[in-house]
Amino acid sequence: MTDDIPNPALLPAGLVDALPPEAEREAALVEALMATFAGHGYERVKPPLLEFEDSLLAGSGAAVAEQTFRLMDPVSQRMMGLRADTTPQVARIAATRLGAEPRPLRLSYAGQVLRVRGTQLSPARQLPQVGIELIGAESAAADAEVAVVAVEALAAVGVADGSLDITLPTMAPALLDHAGVSPELRRRLARALDRKDAAAVAEAAAEGGAALAGLSPLLHAAGPADGALAALEAAHLPPAARAIADNAAAVIAAIRALAPGLRITLDPVEFRGFQYHTGVAFTLYGPGNSGEMGRGGRYEAQRGEAATGMSLYPDAMLRAAPQPAPMPRVFIPAGSDPELARALRAQGFATVAALGPGDTPGRLRCTHVLEGGRAAPLEGGRAAPLPKKV
Repeated sequence: MTDDIPNPALLPAGLVDALPPEAEREAALVEALMATFAGHGYERVKPPLLEFEDSLLAGSGAAVAEQTFRLMDPVSQRMMGLRADTTPQVARIAATRLGAEPRPLRLSYAGQVLRVRGTQLSPARQLPQVGIELIGAESAAADAEVAVVAVEALAAVGVADGSLDITLPTMAPALLDHAGVSPELRRRLARALDRKDAAAVAEAAAEGGAALAGLSPLLHAAGPADGALAALEAAHLPPAARAIADNAAAVIAAIRALAPGLRITLDPVEFRGFQYHTGVAFTLYGPGNSGEMGRGGRYEAQRGEAATGMSLYPDAMLRAAPQPAPMPRVFIPAGSDPELARALRAQGFATVAALGPGDTPGRLRCTHVLEGGRAAPLEGGRAAPLPKKV
């Protein structure tokens, strides 16, 4: 036992305070993303942070059940969950509150999600999440729209030259179902595919017979979309797998029609991390080594309704986006005309009023001072001479 008072700045692992100017950068970035979505007809919804557990984890929400914080509601005495992903909540809204609205629905959202555990690469447990959902349309055009709108949103916040990685999470299960392999062999193949272990895939596929002969070529086909599509076209696929391949080709063609310059890669047998997707799945990457900017794809919403969507990660975008110029801060001496300060704010300045004799421009981190009715830039703590009019 100790009587020491805990450090009030100490937070649980994976939780942090957002401080100036990063908190403002994140807010501005989120609003720029939402403005792009609104420009394409996506209307904003705002689900609650907490929901009853049985509705929060229904449908696609079951995929994040292990990442969901739970607590007892003292009012209803029912278990509740803190959202770990917003997509299931948007699906619930579409099926209930907006169930009678004409389809397709175009919905957008922005908010925080909380997860039980972080990862080695991303230890944060509270994350901002922004995204779009297109509900009630089952077509290659719908999948393409979601992908291209997400790419455009990234460009709007200064993250250009990204790439789109497309995976087919239902392809490997379709091939394994057709082959009728034993549960033990299925587990081995799934593990080998997940680890991209070509030797283990070839060895296990050989045990499965001719029905699995195409697995190894498809594993090696991952890369630029044209090469992967050619490998799929040449492969001897059962009907269910052929339909998946044809749909992928249609989605890629639709994306290229909307964004001809977008770099697209395709991995036909990747399925890691896409537990609830029923069609093509997307991962959006930033330029260079900036990493994942978002994920999404086709899934089944509540009541079996077709849906496709994309969740974007503002925290990753903040690392990749260029640093904006800070808003200039103008020191307003005590007794100054409020109209002058109001005019400066209209010009894009932040005005910082002196509240006491100890307030100085340097102490308040100001870049300008109100002098002669104008914002005079500071140099070395003093007002620089105003530029002469030409």
